[in-house]
Amino acid sequence: MTENSQGNSRRGFITKLAKTVVGASLLPNIITAADRKRSLEQLSRQNDRYSANDQIQIALIGAGGMGTADANTAIQVPGVKLIAACDLYDGRLTDAKKKWGNDIYTTRDYKEILERKDIDAVIIATPDSWHKDISVAAMNKGKSVYCEKPMVHDVSEGAAVVEAQNRNKVIYEVGSQGVSSLGNEKARQLLKDGAIGQLNYAEGFWARMSPFGAWQYPIPADASTATVGWDAYLANNTKRAFDPLRFFRWRNYRDYGTGVSGDLFVHLFSSLHLVTGSIGPEKIMATGGLRYWKDGREVPDVMLGMFDYPETKIHPAFNLSLRVNFVDGTGGTNYLRMVGSEGSMTVEWDKVTLYRNKAYAASDDPLLQTKNQKDNGKQYVYERKDMLAPEKMEYVAEEGYKGAHFDHFYNLFNAMRTKGKVSEDALFGFRAAAPALLCNDSYFQNKIMHWNPETLKTVNK
Repeated sequence: MTENSQGNSRRGFITKLAKTVVGASLLPNIITAADRKRSLEQLSRQNDRYSANDQIQIALIGAGGMGTADANTAIQVPGVKLIAACDLYDGRLTDAKKKWGNDIYTTRDYKEILERKDIDAVIIATPDSWHKDISVAAMNKGKSVYCEKPMVHDVSEGAAVVEAQNRNKVIYEVGSQGVSSLGNEKARQLLKDGAIGQLNYAEGFWARMSPFGAWQYPIPADASTATVGWDAYLANNTKRAFDPLRFFRWRNYRDYGTGVSGDLFVHLFSSLHLVTGSIGPEKIMATGGLRYWKDGREVPDVMLGMFDYPETKIHPAFNLSLRVNFVDGTGGTNYLRMVGSEGSMTVEWDKVTLYRNKAYAASDDPLLQTKNQKDNGKQYVYERKDMLAPEKMEYVAEEGYKGAHFDHFYNLFNAMRTKGKVSEDALFGFRAAAPALLCNDSYFQNKIMHWNPETLKTVNK
């Protein structure tokens, strides 16, 4: 995403006031005429039209649930056509033709996709263990890439992806869609404008409570070595006898997935880094456990992480706490909350809720001391007060907002057409993935992990 597109705030936000007192008088330096103008701007890019010769032709590698959602979103962007799909399960290839037409080219071998000259970009939505290999191979073939998060399966793999993008000069975008959302863009603006004062703490939370949400994906009745490319699946991994659980529920196993941290913490890191401009923490600690979904999985269903962010030229030092709970009776809750010296804001992909602290009199205030002395010895009448929340302001996406998922793909294809930049390239993606992956290392090794976000290397202490 270019600075120009951010500055023009290409999509609108509606400001809703919880109290009429909140307004220019309360936040004179934040709510400006320009801000109000941006809030009224409408989405103009919906009218983009492209001829057949201008089309960007894409292929999907990994046609499971996330890959299918990615492809369906990508082809909503004007001038984009899906022409091929790759998966190791035959049932998904059959479904691909049903979803996207019989003319879709299908294959089990991703290398066949990369050899095709008519494919401009690929969506990589495979298990995490394949992200690095396919990303590097695709970029070496000159393809633009959209790779699902986390960008890599282990921190040792990140440098190879960054190097491949720099060397091949292609567009590479990591699929943490929140970085392209209205909510994160507005939060970044508010933080920069001093809406919450000096940042000192942030926290994030993801909650789920359903079998599917906890990765108990359905196992097809016809799953077998005849319908699944099991040997290809394990080509870069430990060899095992066929196990449909390890193929269809791969997130539960460390050989292929990255647990709740790699699946969900990474979203929160991506959003936080975009809003603050940070490049990452230097200290990572994690705890948790397998509390409920005891189905043979190797990763916890409850995880808590703590992270120390050092002071930089862009932001002060601050602390971050993250948690994921797959045993949460509330279900479906997620947010990123940032707390500063003068207030806080809760950041969602389509909404930002800003809270400003109420003014208060300090105990050493001279006027307060004078009043206390005057009342000394007199009967004190206690007038109990109501509970009042901090002043609250909501920024809500306008009706018709297509969402962060669409925006992320729009940004990818726009960068391909203009030779521009995306908001989460390989370097950004590595810096978001690293603390999430080190969170797993901290949990499984039962120790504090140290990371240098500038050199992108672990530190031994």
